[in-house]
Amino acid sequence: MSPPPFARLLASPPPHVGVEIAARRVTVVTLGGGAPAVVTGHATEPLPDGAIVPAINATNLLEPAVVAAALRRAWERLGLRTRRVALVVPDPVGKVSLVRFEKVPARTADLVELLRWQVRKAAPFRIEDAQLAWAPGAALPDGGQEFVVTLARRDIVEEYERACGAVGAHAGLIDLASLNLINAVIAGARGPLEGDWLLVHSTPEYSTLAIVRGAALIFFRSRAHDGDDSLADLVHQTVMYHEDRLGGGGGIPRVVLVGVAAGDPRRAEAVRRDLEDRLGVGVESIDPRNAAALRDRIGAGQELLDMLASPLGLLLRARAA
Repeated sequence: MSPPPFARLLASPPPHVGVEIAARRVTVVTLGGGAPAVVTGHATEPLPDGAIVPAINATNLLEPAVVAAALRRAWERLGLRTRRVALVVPDPVGKVSLVRFEKVPARTADLVELLRWQVRKAAPFRIEDAQLAWAPGAALPDGGQEFVVTLARRDIVEEYERACGAVGAHAGLIDLASLNLINAVIAGARGPLEGDWLLVHSTPEYSTLAIVRGAALIFFRSRAHDGDDSLADLVHQTVMYHEDRLGGGGGIPRVVLVGVAAGDPRRAEAVRRDLEDRLGVGVESIDPRNAAALRDRIGAGQELLDMLASPLGLLLRARAA
């Protein structure tokens, strides 16, 4: 996970290649160095079922050679030689917590120790085995500060790093998928974002719901698809929590839906209609072209836009740092 705030990037230009390793595919995106941002290339390779099983506390890459081969094919299609990449991994790899402080320590080292102490009780593994990342979240009305903290098991993160290493690439910046879908939406805004909005990210393996106030994350929930809760149920629970606990009495006026277009456009439309009926607002699809133009605009269907959004969001975040 990325250290605060992008310390590894200060001495060198940000990476221009983004890699997402998801449960059923690998996606590679290249971003041009000029302004405005332009996606200069992209490639996606499918993975067989079971090659990756995203989890916070168990081996993820069950077939690392298969994953490395898929990434190598994408690499070769784009003719890449670069060694530095930004890497996106599935949400279940990490645990996201929101930690509040009435008074923020002046020294970064003291802040990190306090954050580590606050999240250690909720960690499903030894804190000594954790890789921790943090970023400032919402400013609090009383002058305090909220922080977004991500924990992941170091050895599991290294599984994904080794997959990149198989093509000679080093992942100097690593983050979760949904956090960078948020980054893609923020990067594509025409002006400062205002009010609360909801990200709904649904994959065959898990669903993540995030509420963002302007550009600050105020709620994050990710659930594996191993229970009885449907996506609509999770959305309903999240909206109720927003109303009861987050001061959202006026509802959520904006909803961004990602992931459900994968291979089944009719299901995607059914999910969209159901959410619109339940929430009483329009549900939009994510469109990373608001943040970076595609050089090859032909064939940019929603499934492709969904796949490009997260690695592109991480690249744009690194560029803006």
